[in-house]
Amino acid sequence: MGLFKKKAKTYSYDKERMKPVIKTSICTGEQVAGFKDIHTGKIEDIMLVKTAADIERFKKIYGIEGSIDKEY
Repeated sequence: MGLFKKKAKTYSYDKERMKPVIKTSICTGEQVAGFKDIHTGKIEDIMLVKTAADIERFKKIYGIEGSIDKEY
């Protein structure tokens, strides 16, 4: 019987240099949430996305509002 909930940890990212993206495979449909460097175009993978709830969790952890662009 737990009386206290564990607080959800929030992380931050450099909003001037990085933008959140969902990288999607054309062949398999696998999706990965991460951040794309605006200057170099390199994508840093953060977490595997299996359901829409995973995307919402990613947005909540990093404080992202609105929609996230998909990259193929």
